[in-house]
Amino acid sequence: MLARVRGHIWGVTHALVVENLVKRYAPGRPPAVDGLSFTLTAGTTLGLLGGNGAGKTTTIAMLLGLLLPTSGRVVALGHDMATDRFAALARMNFSSPYISLPHKLSVRENLKVYGHLYDVRGLDARIARLAEELQLTDFIDRPAGDLSAGQKTRVALAKALINTPALLLLDEPTASLDPDTGDWVRTRLERYRDETGCAILLASHNMAEVERLCGHVLMLKQGRVVDQGSPNDLIARYGRDDLEQVFLDIARGTRAEALA
Repeated sequence: MLARVRGHIWGVTHALVVENLVKRYAPGRPPAVDGLSFTLTAGTTLGLLGGNGAGKTTTIAMLLGLLLPTSGRVVALGHDMATDRFAALARMNFSSPYISLPHKLSVRENLKVYGHLYDVRGLDARIARLAEELQLTDFIDRPAGDLSAGQKTRVALAKALINTPALLLLDEPTASLDPDTGDWVRTRLERYRDETGCAILLASHNMAEVERLCGHVLMLKQGRVVDQGSPNDLIARYGRDDLEQVFLDIARGTRAEALA
């Protein structure tokens, strides 16, 4: 079935299908990811939440094909990542503030490198458009290592959008940003999703960000989904005022008390 979102067709209803995903790093040790299953629909944002060590980064690495699952299946944009991942990766992208671009290359040079990796047609025009939309023009020829945290975040977002991805994986995209810059990034992500029908998987510790961007949330603990639902449904179910309080209930093991 073709999924039409705001006039765009990505070709699949579910941009991402994850079935019983398991990752063990060593025999006899608890799995880092333990039987994870979910779907991500085109034009929506799914939150992947959990404390440190819950399995979020390992999950994203498997979705990108950087780690091989111990078992389970990932289908991205209609392609099985075990057998046809390069067809999917051409239409995916990833962003994290914890991964730095080469410091000595200028912003423009960095974007050209990634553009060539994704075989982006009309690359100079694409870079010019992103520079205007993401306000990179004033420093596009400056070395990436000389940029402020907010500028680096905007460049990381440009890199993530260089190939006009249909599936975008974000790991803490606004970490360490001031509230104004964080809001700026969230607004651009919402605009891109709504204009293109892109599916977004968001791993974040910023609960206000998750409430704003995500239609559905998976709560992870020790590699397993312990609860899920829309932010509003989870807040109501736990009888809390916001998603951060729900997160704390789950992380601290007070879920039964919260639901009592």
